[in-house]
Amino acid sequence: MQPSRDIARLIEIMAALRDPVSGCPWDLEQDFSTIRNYTIEEAYEVADAIERQDFDDLREELGDLLLQPIFHAQMAKEVGHFDIGDVIYAITEKLIRRHPHVFGDQTADSAAGAQISWESVKAAEKKAKAARQAAKSSSAIDDVPQVLPALTRAEKLTKKAAKVGFDWPDFDSVMAKVREELAEVEEAKAAADQHAVHEEIGDLLFAISNLARHAGVDPEAALRDANAKFTRRFHYVEARCREDGIAAPDAGLERLDAYWNEIRAADKQKAPSEI
Repeated sequence: MQPSRDIARLIEIMAALRDPVSGCPWDLEQDFSTIRNYTIEEAYEVADAIERQDFDDLREELGDLLLQPIFHAQMAKEVGHFDIGDVIYAITEKLIRRHPHVFGDQTADSAAGAQISWESVKAAEKKAKAARQAAKSSSAIDDVPQVLPALTRAEKLTKKAAKVGFDWPDFDSVMAKVREELAEVEEAKAAADQHAVHEEIGDLLFAISNLARHAGVDPEAALRDANAKFTRRFHYVEARCREDGIAAPDAGLERLDAYWNEIRAADKQKAPSEI
């Protein structure tokens, strides 16, 4: 078996790894549930390579991510559900159907126009799907995947609920709800009720995700950027400790905070794209 640029070779390799007689014992032990976690991790690693603008790493991580649908499709094929050809047919059919301005007789002169066309086709698909599922009494929020990151799922839940009219009327109303939830966290903490603290912090985070949606901000992306900013600034604090010949644990909060304020002040002098 030799490497190849042809995806067919990847499919062959995966089939060989899952061969009941000559395959890999580890691969043979896996199922959809165990591979699910790897699929999620690989998607995050792709995002991380993009954030770092490391294109050598991105190439490798995209390969790792590509392996995941091949793995799932091989397991599905073994039990007669579908194979990778069915997966590829489904996505190619969907892309053609959702781009009538490219593959059909419609036109779109801008990205906004293309988005309108996409949403129109998608809405028709959802209407048809809803009709098929009506007998199941499905909820408007049932199709929000439970395995999404919690912050992303919270934003999508409120977005779905908003489509049926269950939403705050404006940004200020959501801001008031955030303040209300923060006050309830403080009350729970003052009462030394740890279960209530857990619950109220969850409510606060949920309200903040809704606030982000009303502000037109992706909460997951915003938090990811905040994590990156904290990481960069903390690295600066550690570097300043080394410059001053002191170990960070021995520096004390006052000195560490002073270093932090240095990088924070420097950041304020930069354009957002430079930070």
